[in-house]
Amino acid sequence: MSGITPEEIKREFFKSSLGIVGILILSILIVISILAMIIIPIETFQEWNNPGNWISYPKVAIPVWVNVFLAEKIPEHKIIDTPIIQKISEGEINLESHQFGFNYIYDDFPNDFIYEYTAEYSGTPLLQISVIRPDGIKLDITSISLPYSNSKTIHSERIFSTDESIKKKLSLQSEYFNHNLSRLSAEDIIFSQTQSNSPLKGDYVFMINLYGISTDNQIKESKLIIGGKAFGVMGTDELRRDLAVGLLWGTPLALFIGLVVSIASVIAGLLYGVYAGYKGKKTDEVMMRFNDVIYALPALPFLIILSVTISNSIFLMVGFLMIFGWVGIAKVARSMSLQIKTRGYVDAATMMGQSKSKIIFKHILPQLLPYAFASIAISVPAAITTEAGLSFLGLGDPSFPTWGQILHDANTFGAAARGLWWWIMPPGVMIAITGLAFVFIGNALDAIVNPKLKR
Repeated sequence: MSGITPEEIKREFFKSSLGIVGILILSILIVISILAMIIIPIETFQEWNNPGNWISYPKVAIPVWVNVFLAEKIPEHKIIDTPIIQKISEGEINLESHQFGFNYIYDDFPNDFIYEYTAEYSGTPLLQISVIRPDGIKLDITSISLPYSNSKTIHSERIFSTDESIKKKLSLQSEYFNHNLSRLSAEDIIFSQTQSNSPLKGDYVFMINLYGISTDNQIKESKLIIGGKAFGVMGTDELRRDLAVGLLWGTPLALFIGLVVSIASVIAGLLYGVYAGYKGKKTDEVMMRFNDVIYALPALPFLIILSVTISNSIFLMVGFLMIFGWVGIAKVARSMSLQIKTRGYVDAATMMGQSKSKIIFKHILPQLLPYAFASIAISVPAAITTEAGLSFLGLGDPSFPTWGQILHDANTFGAAARGLWWWIMPPGVMIAITGLAFVFIGNALDAIVNPKLKR
């Protein structure tokens, strides 16, 4: 009897209900990781810390599903980029009209509205923006002449509702309202009832008209943003980033960090400890004293110093975690090796003239497979939480949206004091769930270790 077959480990493992639950959770995390890498463009991941990439998103918006539990509905952030386009020619004047329709059903006013466009034209065309409200009133929002060009040119611009000229133009149309407009913002005027300063629900149509003489004038890109206070499945942070993207991308990153560190540490620790235990005498003494020196080093302070002085790259951090992760495994592996090498089949293999390396790999290491798998499972949460802790302290790699980095940003902007729970709880819950999955798997494998080692 020289080893434990994978079939035996599998059979014993699936007798544990905790092990099955752990595998199910891990499978879900793996599926999430695969979907994140397929669905979310890699450019989004690379632009995580680029503010310009998130300008169309709202700041610290609550998740949209919260509206289900609220009596008064919070306005959701709308990004409408599929307008109805019409082209009309009347004599020498050519018109291209973009219409954005949506149903407003919320109990509060929107934060703002933004119109983004890219126009291709020559001359100096006129851009007009107006809105038709649910009560049939048409309000003119703004009229601007695009910069003159005697040849075909492309012009991009964002028009914000906070522009004072828009507020002034809307105030001149006060005859439609029976309440004071002086203290209202542009979006409040557009979305308010005529009799009171309350939101008017119903269908709105924003109309963007481009007038010009040239038939080649056109709006190539057109997008209307109605700024809300709720957005997405997981909301947004202070930098307008979609937290769902960060949480999804954080899953494969967490699994990568945890699995790479744990597998490398366990393999190195097993080989080191088994070799020291099998060789014995001075070799064992020297190797174990070196192990004690590494084991005595305070890992977290060293990781902090190394991150500050050398680099905070996530790949370098993985290397640092490997350096400090193998020593505990080596001690246990040495102890097991000392027991196994005294058994009869090891002595028989030695008398038959088998090489030391063959004895180690054929007769000793296979006996430690259950322990190796259990150690890998239990080491994964430690690696993930260590990375999260370093990132939370501001020593992680800011170019990667890890769960720890999200928590660091939340702490930096005072999310806890401001009650922004959707910025804090989801990454913390994801760290806990991932750790729990590997703890369940580790406990199931640990139940296999002891009975096998007693043989």
